[in-house]
Amino acid sequence: MIEINEADIRVEFYRASGPGGQHRNTTDSAVRIRHLPTGIVVHAAENRSQLRNREVAMERLRLALEKRNRVEKKRLATKVPKGQKLQRVAEKRMAAQRRKMRKPEE
Repeated sequence: MIEINEADIRVEFYRASGPGGQHRNTTDSAVRIRHLPTGIVVHAAENRSQLRNREVAMERLRLALEKRNRVEKKRLATKVPKGQKLQRVAEKRMAAQRRKMRKPEE
């Protein structure tokens, strides 16, 4: 699990848009978190509670940082199995026979 240093983030609160009526229109419950070293910005405005939105945004930031630090393994090239090669050749032969059967007799 990644530790996020408080000095590395800047938290902003703003008024969320969308449905929610008077309560949502009067409180700054949406949260935007900027991770200064990486430039990653996440936000949350789903809940009416600023505290819950902050928790959601911190979780999103943690997931974004984990995804950024993840090292993908290189794919290893594999050979086509012998049975698969034989199956391809057999399908080609069948297709060729079908084409031959379509030709009118001379």
